[in-house]
Amino acid sequence: MKQLGMKKQEHIENVLFTLPSVILVSITIYIPFVLSAYYSLTKWNGISKEPVFIGFGNFINIFTNAGSNFLNSIIFTTKYTLLFMVVANIVALALAVALTQKFRLANLMRGVFFVPYIMSMTIVGFIWKFIFSQGFARLFEMTNWDALNLSWLGNPNLAFYSVAFVGIWQSIGFYIVLYIAGLQAIPRDILEAATVDGASGFKCFFSIVIPMLWPSITTCMFMSLTNSLKVFDIILALTSGGPGKATTSVTLEIYREAFQNNNYGLGSAESIIYFIFVLLLTQLVLKGFSKKDVGL
Repeated sequence: MKQLGMKKQEHIENVLFTLPSVILVSITIYIPFVLSAYYSLTKWNGISKEPVFIGFGNFINIFTNAGSNFLNSIIFTTKYTLLFMVVANIVALALAVALTQKFRLANLMRGVFFVPYIMSMTIVGFIWKFIFSQGFARLFEMTNWDALNLSWLGNPNLAFYSVAFVGIWQSIGFYIVLYIAGLQAIPRDILEAATVDGASGFKCFFSIVIPMLWPSITTCMFMSLTNSLKVFDIILALTSGGPGKATTSVTLEIYREAFQNNNYGLGSAESIIYFIFVLLLTQLVLKGFSKKDVGL
């Protein structure tokens, strides 16, 4: 009987300790999500007291010519995500391998690569906007290099790669740290034994290091996927979605529709569609990695 009373008390304590977190998460995530689902079925400008219920009119509007901006933003975000994931992880892994070698400035270089990550994305965007617009122009006057005279933010094709470059540059330090941790966790004796058996450095890397580093690769790939899908700050600071709408991400398009055009119903519908898109995409990625027995 006493043991039963202790279990009941422990259960009550667990509920009381978790209740504040549940309330906070509900207020900040679950309740706004439910409200957004409701507003997606209405026509509302965010000011009038009563939204007008229009059913699936917003969703129909998105998949017609009137919603072409949203569909184009999905295409841009998908291209940005693919480029970001591939380049960021390859470069981060290569730099992590280099920075795990023993040389005098290794620790300093790790700090140098990590500093951009702790900076605000908006500040990084404004810094690179100044570099692209004025810094490169000044360097062109000094060097006459044609590449420095290109309109990196004014040309739609170049603007895409400029935004991707800045996004990768800002976040790559985070992935380097994760890869360094994974590389340092690999037992040295395994690599030494493979070297003694005659395995080349190239074979050791792809046959031993990569398989043992797979949990870190999985984590970095998934983190880069989620970070690139929600890109917003850097684009807003660099190009504001321009030139035209060439670099408008889905998050920026939703922000414009809801908060600048005062069309909360259509903006909510776009957010619901994007939620489903991200959910399906992340599940496919997780399923692909689970086939390799990765602990996600």
